[in-house]
This record gives sequence, structure tokens and C-alpha cells, in this order.
Amino acid sequence: MSRRILAAAGAAAVAVVAGLAALLPGTGASAATLPVSETQFQQMFPNRIPFYTYTGLLDAMQKFPEFTGGGEDVAKREAAAFLANVGHESGGLVHVEELDRNVWEHYCDTTQPYGCPAGTAAYHGRGPIQLSWNFNYKAAGDALGVDLLNNPDLVLNDASVAWQTALWYWMTQTGPGSMTPHAAMAGGAGFGETIRSINGAIECGGGNPGQVQSRVDSYRQFAQILGVDPGGNLSC
Repeated sequence: MSRRILAAAGAAAVAVVAGLAALLPGTGASAATLPVSETQFQQMFPNRIPFYTYTGLLDAMQKFPEFTGGGEDVAKREAAAFLANVGHESGGLVHVEELDRNVWEHYCDTTQPYGCPAGTAAYHGRGPIQLSWNFNYKAAGDALGVDLLNNPDLVLNDASVAWQTALWYWMTQTGPGSMTPHAAMAGGAGFGETIRSINGAIECGGGNPGQVQSRVDSYRQFAQILGVDPGGNLSC
């Protein structure tokens, strides 16, 4: 699993919260529909642990009705892209926590006014997309209505919350890229831009071609399972 900042620190990470109003329940938007059956989900992740449930993902999607909300092919490409990236980040939906405990202390940004109330090692990678850093737990928790700053283990223990944090990043964060992963797939920029937004600072531009290729291979496989052309611009 990669070790990277998942979003910009401080105010930039929190600024997206206001923009989530249009994505959250109660806005009149219809619920998202996942163009992936439970059988296909199991085919994609034959070794997944029980924690990463299909129903947990469906539940989390209700907070993000624009996820996979395009036409049929666009929706399938976005679903394949999201699942390929979370599969890569979590070892095929096998790991919930970052494996390298030696770096856990690294993710406490002490310059933030709220500090690290759960402990300096409490903000390591967790969940399908490995949410990291205290400011990301704060921003994600504020957006989702869950106190992740004080209770980061909710991402470890609640499948819906874990999936919600992955979708929060996917739908609202640009990371080191220039657009959100959702915007990349919905707007036709291609799978390569999702890699750039998730881990581009480390993997893209020749930084780690093996990791990039692993993501691309998973995306191609998942697109094939869903019966959709993967489109262009697959690499970064």
C-alpha cells in the first residue's frame, strides 16, 4: 500500500465540505445506483475479507448520489475505475489498515489547530482508499457527519464509514492532480487522471510505473467484467 497525502492540508482540505451539500442526502438528488452486481463484485475481489461488504458500499453510496450517475458506459467505467483503485490501495480489499507501522507516527500534522487528539499514530492509512493524516480525518469526518478526528477507528470498524471515506475522497478531492477522480471519469479525462489524483506525486511521470501498470491492469479487467470499453488515457 502506498504512503501518501490524500488531500491538501489545512484549509484546502476542509474547503470541500461546503460543496458536499449537493451530494448529501436530503438535497432532492436521486440515490446512486452501482452498475456492478454482487456476483461481479465477488468476481473482482475473490479474496476480499468479510469487512469489505457489498452492502456497505451500497449504503455509503447514498451519501454520494452523483457517483456512477452518468450514462450506462460512463457509469460502468467510473465503477470499474473506483474499484480498481481501491483494490490496489487495499491489496484486493484484504487490508483495512496500513501495513507499515513504522510510519504511523508520520501522519500527525502538529501545525493544525486541532492537533491529533486520538494520538500521534492514530491517523495512518485506513479503509479502501487508505485515508491518512489528521487533517483528512477531520475534513472527511466533517463532510460525512462523523467525528473521525476523535474516533479514527470508525474507519476500521464500520464498513459503511470506511466506504464513505473512500467515496468522499473520490468525489471531492483532487490530491496531487488537477481534478477529482469522479470528474476524471465523468468528464472523459480517463483512468490515468484518477491515478494522478490518488497517488500521482509518487507514481506518475515515471515515478513508479509498476504500480501504475497494476492499477491499469485491474481497471481493464474490471471494465471487461462489466462489459464496457475502458476508454483512452489509461496511464499517467
